[in-house]
Amino acid sequence: MVARVPDRRSRCDHGHPEALTSICKEGLLTNVTTVAFPSSSTGRGLGRELRPTSKVLPGHARAHNRSMVLQHLFHSGPTSRADLARSTSLTRVTVSDLVSSLLEEGIVEELGTRPAGRVGKPATLVGMRTGDFRIVAVDLADDAWMRGAVLSLTGAVVTRRSVALEGRTGAEALEALEDLCRLLLAAADRPVIGVGIGSPGVIDSLGTVVEAPNRGWYDVPLAMDLTERLGVATHVANDANTAALGEFTFGGAGGSGLLVLTVGQGVGAGIVVDGALVHGHRHAAGEIGHVTVVDDDGAGGPAPTCACGRRGCLETLLSVPALRRRIAGLDRDAADAELAAVGRVLGIALAPVVGALNLSEVLFSGPPELLDGPLRAAALHTIQQRTMAVIGAELQMRMASLGEDVALFGAAVLVLSGQLGVT
Repeated sequence: MVARVPDRRSRCDHGHPEALTSICKEGLLTNVTTVAFPSSSTGRGLGRELRPTSKVLPGHARAHNRSMVLQHLFHSGPTSRADLARSTSLTRVTVSDLVSSLLEEGIVEELGTRPAGRVGKPATLVGMRTGDFRIVAVDLADDAWMRGAVLSLTGAVVTRRSVALEGRTGAEALEALEDLCRLLLAAADRPVIGVGIGSPGVIDSLGTVVEAPNRGWYDVPLAMDLTERLGVATHVANDANTAALGEFTFGGAGGSGLLVLTVGQGVGAGIVVDGALVHGHRHAAGEIGHVTVVDDDGAGGPAPTCACGRRGCLETLLSVPALRRRIAGLDRDAADAELAAVGRVLGIALAPVVGALNLSEVLFSGPPELLDGPLRAAALHTIQQRTMAVIGAELQMRMASLGEDVALFGAAVLVLSGQLGVT
């Protein structure tokens, strides 16, 4: 199948071109479009372009400024136009024009005047209508279940739904995913601005699943197909990347140098550097689970075979099934020793990444009873032994604060970023 370029535009019942069908209610967001933001304003890519080859078009500059205004309102709450101008370094004329457009679109609202206490005419406050819209988020990391939720724009879970896979792959798994999305859209109590999906596998910047072997998906233009079938703008990214986004936006993690290690049926990593996701040359950054870390099984035999077909991948030691097999039947002390041994191997694998990128935080997403103990302690100690003191001494390593919902929250961030330019 040839991956097609998605055109995430649709026409609502009122005839507005480029409007999102799901939120075309009388007087609500009937002229909101899906904006293709440049990488510097959406966090795609790694920071700014070092050697620009094209000029900044007026539409891109406006989208960037619009994103800055919404970003400030999202994180700081209701603000006056004058304060927005000061905080964003935009001119008052530019801010006034952007706010007028956002008011017309229905994304923000005026909330009355600032309480008395300042000299001069009281300023009118504007704020995002975060309670008036919903996001549908789906996590596909589990091999047995597809889990989804309806969330508010601020990350509050409104309702949950799940669909059992029952061994379905390929086209049948795609049908199950569409069914889950429709269940969630039907359950939403407010207009939905978009659908976000975190999926295992290699996903390109257009939301095409380049390969997800456990689902039987290859070159599937998932974002485009679901946008067309659901009538709602749909955004798709690797599940480890969505986990990193979730911790960055809703979990309080820093964005200067963050790695979120997802440990489940497989092992992957999402990396945020200087506030931007690291995607890599072929959109496969973070595939640390398929780095070879052992040549034998420790008893003179060959290393275990990975699902990718190679032997000795990190995933064969660190995945949840591998960890459970390793400690099955052992007493606590023996189990802790085995987990620490895996932690040392993990530390050896992570040390070059931490050192090369000067990461400040490494978070684990997975079962805390397996990861948050001897394994984590051994991994941190090994990294500190194998990196410069200026890097390893300040490294923070902990469990993800969002728990098992981390990829769901990150899928919601995909929508916030893609539809509003907010992370």
